[in-house]
Formats: sequence, structure tokens, C-alpha cells
Amino acid sequence: MRGPCRGLARWARSSSPPPARSPRPPTSICHPLDRSGALSRTAAAGTRQHHQPKERFGDKEILEPSEELRLSAVEMLTLTVDVCGTHLTHYLNETISILLRTIVDPFPDVRKESCKCTVSFAKSVPEHFHMQAESLVKPLMQTITHQHSRVRVSAIEATGAVIQHGSGKNLDDVISHLAQRLFDDSPQVRKAVTAVVGDWLLNMRDRYSYFHKLIPLLLSSVSDEIPEIRVLAADLWRQAGLQWEKENEDDIKDKMDFLFTPPPHYPPEVRRPGLGCRELVVRNLGRLVPAIAHDVTDWLMPTRVRTSKLLSVLLLHAEDHTTQHLQPLLAVLYRACTDTERDVVNNCLAAAKLIGTFVPPPVFLKLMLEHVTAPSSPSYPWTPLMVLAAVLRGGSKQLLKPHLQLVADTLVQPEVCQEYQQVMYLEQLLACVDVLLHQCESDCGSVSLQLLQVLVTIQSLSTDPQLSTKALESVRFLSTVQGLDPIELYRQHMGQLLDWLSGSVNTWSSYSPQRLQLHVIVMQSGPVVGEFLNQLMPLLYNCLQPNRDTEMRMSVFTMLAKLLLDAKNTLDSQGELGEQECLDTAHPCPPPYSESPS
Repeated sequence: MRGPCRGLARWARSSSPPPARSPRPPTSICHPLDRSGALSRTAAAGTRQHHQPKERFGDKEILEPSEELRLSAVEMLTLTVDVCGTHLTHYLNETISILLRTIVDPFPDVRKESCKCTVSFAKSVPEHFHMQAESLVKPLMQTITHQHSRVRVSAIEATGAVIQHGSGKNLDDVISHLAQRLFDDSPQVRKAVTAVVGDWLLNMRDRYSYFHKLIPLLLSSVSDEIPEIRVLAADLWRQAGLQWEKENEDDIKDKMDFLFTPPPHYPPEVRRPGLGCRELVVRNLGRLVPAIAHDVTDWLMPTRVRTSKLLSVLLLHAEDHTTQHLQPLLAVLYRACTDTERDVVNNCLAAAKLIGTFVPPPVFLKLMLEHVTAPSSPSYPWTPLMVLAAVLRGGSKQLLKPHLQLVADTLVQPEVCQEYQQVMYLEQLLACVDVLLHQCESDCGSVSLQLLQVLVTIQSLSTDPQLSTKALESVRFLSTVQGLDPIELYRQHMGQLLDWLSGSVNTWSSYSPQRLQLHVIVMQSGPVVGEFLNQLMPLLYNCLQPNRDTEMRMSVFTMLAKLLLDAKNTLDSQGELGEQECLDTAHPCPPPYSESPS
């Protein structure tokens, strides 16, 4: 052994470094235009040097105690790989053996340099690297969670090279680790994951088999909090879509005409993804929805938040193809809307709004109204209403108008508007009414009675003064969209409201919501109540019979007392109160008390 190799061997056998030698000019080492044969001689010498680092670092125990020397040795290995390139093919096992140990070295700088060396080695001998690439996955996954962010970045980059130039069979072993790094506190780590996944989508040989695993990782970065990462992810995703278009041009010729024609009512604030990007999502959505359903209920809050954001991105790409997966998507939204984290709920409601934009109302109403009338979760009965309100918010006036009657008839059903008294449930019921009013406005005149009945019920059942105030504001808005004031609105529907209550008056008790509904109607209708005494008095007479519930009778007497305090503006607004035959029988006086003869 001669020259530098002799000095390296002497250093490897002892703890002292080799004697200093005067460096040769750079052109005699690695200049590509050097014709003297120096490059081949250097490559041959470099490959012979592999035996000494292997003895010192490739065995089970690291023999070199000095961190600086270990770092210098790995740097020398990296230089050897860069200089020798494909000449190291015959030393594949030795190089991998060294990297297996140094990638998990206790010294962080050694780990970083080892990851750098791994990337260079994978690119230098790609035809043979795949035979040993699998063995590097385990140490890289140990290093990917290192406490130093720069080490994590290096490990991620090395992982990208190992999978890229390997057999691809180990992708499943690293996907979960990379997904966790998307929650890393370091933006550089998240950026590294984005770059690696984007490179796989573009260049990995077997990428078509792993689209359903890679797409969620890259699209998750599209909504990252750091603008630089968002831009990088969007650019890589756009490139992946364009590449897919070119590779599948024959299959999508008939769809190319729709590339620049967004669907009607497309969200104006959103830039439509390219055809290739949309097709990638559409063709993998069936495999992505179950994964979304799993992760949106994960025990870690950041996972749930990021997954809920991803759902909106996927639906924005799927567009009308969302219809094919509507049932499992609704199940995901119902579960996610029970989350205690407000960001998760808001993100899912944004996704529900997109369903209303892309799915025809007859399709989503057929499924959702069934869930509204019979909630699947007794603990969270309001989630179908919450999602329905968001979906309706995404629809258009023209498409919703033919279905107003169906929606209003569902909301006014007793099992929907009278079954639950939780404030949250009533808030979502009110949200559905408000969405209809704001989306359809004057068209709501055809369902004015049903909407008024729902609003009256919310006020009667609510224990929250703010919610009652909001419901009263909705009553005013309902009258405004029809060109009326609230008194005129009640005048328009008072007869129907009293008939609605009279149908069940024989079953009323102190717990009946109808008693409270009557109170709201007569107190808010003002002088209108005096115009319908012929319907009101028999109703009151029935409620005040001696055999009826005592507490209910007391509440009705209290209501009457309030009305009579302002009779001219309520019961006697038409001056007909004294002419009512039932007035004397409404409060029948008991017979004079007399003692029985002794």
C-alpha cells in the first residue's frame, strides 16, 4: 500500500491522525478535463481506502471515541463518493455498512454528514444501490425524530434519495414518519417533507401505485401556515398534474374542453386546479376518504385540524365527483362536527359548503333530510342540522328554490323542531332557517308559515336570551323579505298558527311546547290577536277547564293577565272582547260556597 492509502491505514490502526502531506493541485485530483489519468488513479486509491473506515465504523461497536475524527472520516467518505462515483460499485456492502452505523451516531454532525453521504451514494450507483437501500430505512427513521431540526432535515432528504433509488417497497415504512414531520415545529423540516414528497410524485418509478399515499402529504402542505411552503407545495402539485396530463393525454382528450370552464357557482375566491390535478384526486378519492375518516377523529388535535383542512382541498379538486362519495363524506362531517376543537368544526363546515356547491340539491337533500329527522347520534342530534346549514349555504338560489317546500316541511316537523331543547340544537335549527332566508330571500314567501312556526318554536324552547333575540331578528327578516312588518306577518298567518295549535290542545300539559308557542304568538302579534278572538277563545277555554293540568292553567292565566293589562293593543284591539260569548265561560266562576245542613 503506497501513497495516501499507507498513511490512512497507519491512522486507522492508531488513535493519532496521519502525518500531514502537501496537497496536490485540485486539477490533478478530480478535474473532468484532466487527461493524465489522475482521476482514475485517485478513484482507485479512494476505493482502497474504504476498508479502513469500515473496520473503524462498520462493525457493531464504534471504535473511534473522538467525535471530530468520526466526523472527519465521514466527510472523507463523502468526498470519496463524490470523486469516485460509479467506481464504488464493488464496495457497495462496505459503504452501506459504514452508513448504517454513522447515520445513528451520537454526534449530530456525523448524522448530518452521513445523510449527505447517503444522498450522494444513492445518486452515484443507482443501478446497484437498490439492492441495499432497504437496510438504511430503519436507521433513517431513528434519526428523523432527532432533537436537532437540521438533523431531521438531513434525514428526510436522505430518506427521499433512498426511496427514490431503492425498490420502492419500503415507502409504506416511511410514509407515517413523514406524515408526522408535517406537524414539526420547524418550517424547514416541513419544507423538506414537501420537497421530498413532490419529487416522489414527479420522479419515482412506481409512483402510480402510491398516488393515494403521496397526494394527501403534498396537499396538506398547500394549507401550511408558512407562505413559502404553500407556494412550494402548490408549484410541485401543479407540476405533478401537468406531468400526469402528458402521460395520460389519450385518456383525457374528451375532458380537455372543460379545462378552462369551471362549474357554475364555482367559489369566486378560489383558483381552479388544473385538469391533471383534479383527475389525480378524482381517481384516488375512493381510497382517500376512508383515511380522512380515520384521521379526522385522531386523538391528537393537530392531526384532526390538518386532516379537516385537507378535506376541503380534496373536495375542491373532486368537484361534482363528490356525489359518488357523498354518503361516507357526510358520515365524516357528522363525526367531525362533534369535535371540541373549533378549528376542526370550521374546516369541516367549509368542506360541507363545497358539497352544496358541487352536488345537486336533490341528491344531498335525499340523504341529509333523513339524517335530520332521525339523527344517528343521540348525544349529538344537532350535527345533521349543522352540516345541512353549511351545505345549503354553498348552494345557489336558482337550484334551491324548487326544494324550499321540502326543506321547510322537514324543519317544521315536531320530531325536528320540538324534540330537543338543547341550546346547540336550537342554534343549528335557527342557522338552517337563516340560510334559507339569506339564500332565497323573497322566494321564502312560499314557505313563510313553516319558517315562522320554526322560529316561534325556537323562541318558546330556548333558555338562552341571546338565542331568543336572534330568532326574533329572523322573524323580522322573514317579514322584510316579503315586504311586510312583523305585525303584518302575524296577521297573514295568525289563523293558520291558531289552527296548528288547536290540533293538539287536548293533550297539552305543563311540559308541552305548544303552551309556550301560544305564549310567544299572542305576545308578539300585538293587535292582531284581537282580530282572531273567535279562534283564540275556544283554545283558551279548553286550556282552562278545571280538569286540566294545574300548572298549565296557571301559566295561561298569567298570560291572559299580561294581555289584559294592555287590552286595547292586544285582545280588545277591535273592541270586540266584550261581545265574545265564550268570555264568560272561559273563566267559569265556581258556585257559591254553602255549608251542608248539620
